[in-house]
Amino acid sequence: MRFRGNAHFASAVGLVLGLLCAAEAAKVNKHKPWIETTYHGIVTENDDKVLLDPPLIALDKDAPLRYAESFEVTLTKEGEICGFRIHGQNVPFEAVVLDKSTGEGVIRAKDKLDCELQKEHTFTIQAYDCGEGPDGANMKKSHKATVHIQVNDINEYSPVFKEKSYKATVIEGKKYDSILKVEAVDADCSFQFSQICNYEIVTPDVPFTIDKEGFIKNTEKLSYGKERMYKLTVTAYDCGKNRASEDVLVKISIKPTCKPSWQGFNKRIEYEPGTGSLALFPSVHLETCDEPITSIRADIELETNHIGKGCDRDTYSEKSLHKLCGASSGTVELLPAPSSSANWTVGLPTDNGHDSDQVFEFNGTQAIKVPEGLVSTSLKEPFTLSVWMRHGPGAHEKETILCNSDKTEMNRHHYSLYVHNCKLILLLRQDPAEAENYKPAEFHWKLDQACDKEWHHYVLNVEFPTVSLFVDGTTFEPFLVTEDYPMHSSKIQTQLTIGACWQGGNARMAQFFRGNLAGLMIRSGKLENKKVIDCLYTCKEGLDVQLPEEVASAVKVEFNPNQSSMTVEGDDIDAFDKVMQHISYLNSRQFPTPGIRHLRISTTVKCFNEESCVTVPDAEGYVMVLQPEEPKISLSGIDHFARSAAEFESQEGVTLFPELRIVSTITREVEADAESEAAEGADDDPTVQETVVSEEIMHNLDTCEVTVAGDELDGEHEGLELDMSQLQQHGLEMSSSNLGLVVTGVNTMANYEQVLHLIRYKNWHTEALFDRKFKLVCSELNGRYISNDFKVEVNVIHTTNPVEHANNAMVQPNFINPVHHASVDLSGHNLVNAHQASVVPSAATVVIVVCVSFLVFMIILGVFRIRAAHQRTMTDQESGKENEMDWDDSALTITVNPMETYEDQHSSEEEEEEEEEESEDGEEEDDITSAESESSEDEEGAEPEDQQAASRQQQLEWDDSTLTY
Repeated sequence: MRFRGNAHFASAVGLVLGLLCAAEAAKVNKHKPWIETTYHGIVTENDDKVLLDPPLIALDKDAPLRYAESFEVTLTKEGEICGFRIHGQNVPFEAVVLDKSTGEGVIRAKDKLDCELQKEHTFTIQAYDCGEGPDGANMKKSHKATVHIQVNDINEYSPVFKEKSYKATVIEGKKYDSILKVEAVDADCSFQFSQICNYEIVTPDVPFTIDKEGFIKNTEKLSYGKERMYKLTVTAYDCGKNRASEDVLVKISIKPTCKPSWQGFNKRIEYEPGTGSLALFPSVHLETCDEPITSIRADIELETNHIGKGCDRDTYSEKSLHKLCGASSGTVELLPAPSSSANWTVGLPTDNGHDSDQVFEFNGTQAIKVPEGLVSTSLKEPFTLSVWMRHGPGAHEKETILCNSDKTEMNRHHYSLYVHNCKLILLLRQDPAEAENYKPAEFHWKLDQACDKEWHHYVLNVEFPTVSLFVDGTTFEPFLVTEDYPMHSSKIQTQLTIGACWQGGNARMAQFFRGNLAGLMIRSGKLENKKVIDCLYTCKEGLDVQLPEEVASAVKVEFNPNQSSMTVEGDDIDAFDKVMQHISYLNSRQFPTPGIRHLRISTTVKCFNEESCVTVPDAEGYVMVLQPEEPKISLSGIDHFARSAAEFESQEGVTLFPELRIVSTITREVEADAESEAAEGADDDPTVQETVVSEEIMHNLDTCEVTVAGDELDGEHEGLELDMSQLQQHGLEMSSSNLGLVVTGVNTMANYEQVLHLIRYKNWHTEALFDRKFKLVCSELNGRYISNDFKVEVNVIHTTNPVEHANNAMVQPNFINPVHHASVDLSGHNLVNAHQASVVPSAATVVIVVCVSFLVFMIILGVFRIRAAHQRTMTDQESGKENEMDWDDSALTITVNPMETYEDQHSSEEEEEEEEEESEDGEEEDDITSAESESSEDEEGAEPEDQQAASRQQQLEWDDSTLTY
């Protein structure tokens, strides 16, 4: 029984141990929670609750028994879930357990979400169970599941247009599939609310519609005459039916039917002299009506053929131009402007104006002979022949420009330049030589320029047997050179003619020229170089362009030699327009020729389809060169004075223009400044904004001519002279005749003054001469601007023998110093004064003053004699009359200065006499002899008063050895 009891005990213990083991096993956390691997969620941007698919539920397989503090076995619910954990940076969501027993949970947003910032969020999540024991130790976590959450949009934004306004231009009479497109955008993040579903034209009753894409088109053909611009208001709607926050303005301009042309071209362009370059087409644009263009060519022509010799050039004489261009001396001008010294061109018709160059017209019946000796007939040494010529298609006969032929008996042409059938031909026959061989005699050039009725510049450099021709600065080779024997020797003189050839045998002119000539020159001994030739031809006005760097390589520009026309070529319209906008007009003359310069743009456009290529009409306008502020050349100085006959007959002669002054001024209107207007006072007209002012300007002169008024100069006993060395030193030239003399050459006014100061008039036979009158005129630019007529009258003072004898008795050259005075009276004649013009008294006044002067002299002499005799008597008495013998004064010379002994008694009387004479003559005058006057002219200025007083004392000393009393 005892063993059986032990067995039952052992069974009971085993059962208890089994139960305890089971309870221990129940409290062990063996399994991990389980969740889905992927979740998808949706949340609205104004909400925080996330709808997940599938729902968030965590499961755990562990038994529902939990460990208890007592050894009691307690039955529990299924395994519990204590939480969820989200993994990721800056995840705006959190996970919350709703029921631990079931493992149910939710995901929600921490803050409000913004779909526009982020549309989707992706992160991972894990579930955690509650672990073992009361402290939850040894908790298990599930695997990581991926969560994708999409943020749903709400329509919180309205459409906004991309541009503040829209503009377009259409051509009238045309229906467009699309004129322009407007576009709006919406800031919402969703497709539905961010898309623009509709556009609408708010403005009623307009011939335009708009589609859903924003394209506007016209519903009917538009008329420029009916409406030039339409203004439309357009709005937009998104797909959530939100309207645009602000409507947009659309401007549609209507253009007339498109015609290819230059747009923005001003027909009249004013140019003010002295302002440099002027843009001709600053706003020009080539309208091609959207044709596909492959190339553009524009020819811009500035028409200046009506001005002088084809353009605005300096209007100096041709000889002066050669000097300005650097040619050396030796140039002879065969067609000078008519003057007193060059009168062989007087009979030729000219252009009748001084604004442009001096040109001469030959109508086929006129010709002139060049004076003998002007040009050497020997042309063996190198020489240059130059001429400006304008010649049209003439007859088939020879037309002679210049010809040197036999003067009598025969009709041989020694050398000539002529035009024949549009060929320029130079004939150059050689003088007789030992070898009678053929030599070049005629040089032929076939030239279009010889017959195109335009001005061209021709230069022939002749260095036998070669001849070089330059036309407008470009070299041309002769196409034919013919040879001939030298001419037979002859003693017949030759005649040089212009415009025809002299036939000595028939004594008439032949082969007349028809056209215009100017600047015909011959220069012997040296050939003109290319630099001088280009200078002679260069215009002072023309076209210019400064190419912008960005288009310099895209456009080609070429000029003609005188820059009166240019060509622009390119294929880019924008670059072409920019170049055209930089084309300018430039005139560098100080006083340009005023008037119109016609302007023309000829355009050729090539397209891909040649048949439908556009035709651009010529654009025509003109440049109006305004009248320059013309200079006024003023000559001033002493215009009336007298000289003694001895000065006219002396070696030096009389200076005609000792104090000549040449001044040039311009008068212009300027705006008055505020200070001057305030100073003028309130009474002045406030509308007057301009005032006239004059100011001196500096420019050159080219001619000064001195002519005699009245009878011509008699070369046998009178003439005008000028120091040639001084003339050459200033680079000027002189020609003279019995009418006067002419100083020529481009030079400053100051240099002309210095040279004109040296002109002297001499007369070796003055007995019958009482006065001579001369006139001086100076000019600029070959007579374009002429000074006033400055007239000078010179009177000749004739003295009688008694007066001369008395004067000689008074003046002893060995002891007497001449009086120096600014203005001295010589027998009543007022001589030259450096500061004021003199007035010459009449002949009667001269005689009266001479007589009064002589009478005063005799009275003083008598008073002195009486006083001297009285003093001598008193001296003899005081000395005891030691010597009472009679004396003869025939050989005795007594020099006494009465001013020393009678100075106090007579000074006041002499001053009163001088004041009376001054009041009568109106000027300060002293009684001195003609000889003293001459000496006073040789020195400048006036001596101080003490020197003048000493001079007067010396002048009153005399030698009485020849006087008897």
